[in-house]
Amino acid sequence: MTAEALEGHGGELALAPLRAAGVAELFTLSGGHIFPLLDAAVKADVRIVDVRHEQTAAFAAEGTAKLTRRPGVAALTAGPGVTNGMSALATARFNGSPVVVLGGRAPQARWGAGSLQEIDHVPFVAPLTKVARTVTATDDIAAAVAVATAEALTPHRGPVFLDVPLDVLFASGKGDASGPVVPAPAEPDPDAVRTAAEILARAERPAIVAGSDVWWGRAEEALVRCAETARVPVFMNGMGRGCVPADHELAFNRTRGLLKEEADAIVVVGAPLDFRLRFGRYEKADVVHVVDAPEQQAGHADVAVSVVGDLAAVLDRLAEGGRPQRDRSAWIERLRAEETEARTADVDLLEAPGTPIHPARVYGEVLRRLDSDAVVVCDGGDFASYAGRFVDVKVPGSWLDTGPYGCLGSGPGHAIAARVVHPDRQVVLLLGDGAFGFSGMDFDTMVRHRLPVVAVVGNNGIWGLEKHPMDALYGYDVAADLQPGCRYDEVVRALGGGGELVEDPNQLGPALDRAFAVSERDRLPYLVNVVTDPANAYPRTSNLG
Repeated sequence: MTAEALEGHGGELALAPLRAAGVAELFTLSGGHIFPLLDAAVKADVRIVDVRHEQTAAFAAEGTAKLTRRPGVAALTAGPGVTNGMSALATARFNGSPVVVLGGRAPQARWGAGSLQEIDHVPFVAPLTKVARTVTATDDIAAAVAVATAEALTPHRGPVFLDVPLDVLFASGKGDASGPVVPAPAEPDPDAVRTAAEILARAERPAIVAGSDVWWGRAEEALVRCAETARVPVFMNGMGRGCVPADHELAFNRTRGLLKEEADAIVVVGAPLDFRLRFGRYEKADVVHVVDAPEQQAGHADVAVSVVGDLAAVLDRLAEGGRPQRDRSAWIERLRAEETEARTADVDLLEAPGTPIHPARVYGEVLRRLDSDAVVVCDGGDFASYAGRFVDVKVPGSWLDTGPYGCLGSGPGHAIAARVVHPDRQVVLLLGDGAFGFSGMDFDTMVRHRLPVVAVVGNNGIWGLEKHPMDALYGYDVAADLQPGCRYDEVVRALGGGGELVEDPNQLGPALDRAFAVSERDRLPYLVNVVTDPANAYPRTSNLG
């Protein structure tokens, strides 16, 4: 037998290639169909984090993948365990996150007889994943997991799903314990790169928009080199935030409106041309779209050129070929002046004194207490949108949001992952009060696993993202109100964490100081429940479609 050969039960065979890929944690909610996976994790010293709802297990797996750029793994029991995780699978698909979900399944030998939770998961999971299959032989488990994990890690990345019948998973077999073999990134087409570089070089007012795939593709250093060499301003979204540190001279956030109005070339790298980027329609600019896989090309957009391949390689070649033919200092100075003016105007909001509390005032207090490498987790509508506006990300891999799928309830799972992956860094969870309702019970998970997280709820008592637009459209709104002043802090306290209610803006700072101190000292979550102004609506420039 070779050094990589393995004998064991199905759980051990499934876990071995994941361990070889660097997996050190397993997120789950216990179920009899997946006991061998839990047994294997115990034997391999893989940390098991058990949650209160399977969606949180899958969201935590996605958060782990985002933070580490290796596979995040969730084990979900058969039937409702798998269906409960589907929203997180869809989120991972939209975010391009390499998540591996191992599902339990009713026994193969009795299939069709009506065993407990007997249902074929594959047909309804397949549209959400890159791979979805049932492994029907114990000896095939290790190879199937390795192949699926490699697919998850191959651009364009995404989630994969395997389920294993109970009798197959409990049985013993043999397999190969070696890890997944991930192909090298694709080489970009030289002609496409040359065209993109020519567009960039001749532009007077160019910009780069960097998305999550820059982080996934380990291209953050190449992005900085390209920006500095070609003297191009950079805007970032998703996991792209921080790939150029927010305090870098070429990093911008508040002046995105000028891209529509004045930019003459926009290089979008590692981000889809979706509603966040005007569907790729910038009337005055040539749009260059750089993606990591052919299926990410935007068929709906009239782009000047689309470049497919290794993002780091493309950026390095653009750095050389895109050296400016025209002076860009006036453009950069214009953006910086506008950025500075916008930030100065924000000060009044960040220090707003009145009651009910303006949500921006909450951020004014949070920002003063954030470490430069804090992991910031956003889960909500309007309240989380303010985070995107005000929070400056200086360290790549420190920002977790819902992404373009916009599924609320991801926050607690992402925060759990952040504290597991980064036990010595601040983890701050910014929640809307509506979002709290999706996964609030998983503060119990943070308590049981001693995961200190500071959570801040913007509690305006409404579904703000729906109430204000519906009222504007119809002159009234329905199904858009929550309980005013609901004591989410008392829920967390009842679960064993800490928390308090804040209604006076002058008490925000002291409450946050207590939250950070108590959370770290007692290794528990602490929720600051801030009653915010329901009349405030976040000013949006994008729409549903």
